[in-house]
Amino acid sequence: MTKPDLLIHAAFKLFYQHGIHAVGINLILSETGVAKKTLYHHFSSKDALVEAVLIYRDQIFMDWLTSRMMAAGEGKTAVLALFDALDDWFHDKIEVLSPFKGCFFVKANGEFSDHVVNEICQRHKQNITSFIQANLVSCSAKLASADLAQSISVLKEGAIAQAYVAGDLDAAKRAKAMAVALLG
Repeated sequence: MTKPDLLIHAAFKLFYQHGIHAVGINLILSETGVAKKTLYHHFSSKDALVEAVLIYRDQIFMDWLTSRMMAAGEGKTAVLALFDALDDWFHDKIEVLSPFKGCFFVKANGEFSDHVVNEICQRHKQNITSFIQANLVSCSAKLASADLAQSISVLKEGAIAQAYVAGDLDAAKRAKAMAVALLG
């Protein structure tokens, strides 16, 4: 693993567990054994490292989610598979995502204001909604609305929040039942 990758992986684990502002550069260096000079050779600032971590998590999450949805089929079947995937994540069955501690993007977004982090988090959420809509388009013109895709995304976000904040690990199952009703 390259030094930048090592730093990104370690920073992600620490940020996801403790929060971005709660984790200092020295803790990341201690965890990785990388020298401060090396870190700043690869990342101009902590903010640059945070951006790289968000991009890393986005890629991991989107690769996982799209592969899970596409493995289920197309259209409504793929959209409903989203909730089965979430259920597996909530129950810590997805090693590549790390043990479930809520949505990293929601957590990161809450720590910043008027910052590039907010833009990256918003783009991540929009990409998921767009992917949902693309699957709805393949079902029928009736289901292709942006509003329906947004509603499915709200169910997804609500399930993640309910699982994390309330400890309701079956939230994805309830959200799936609501999605079935929405999709008709």
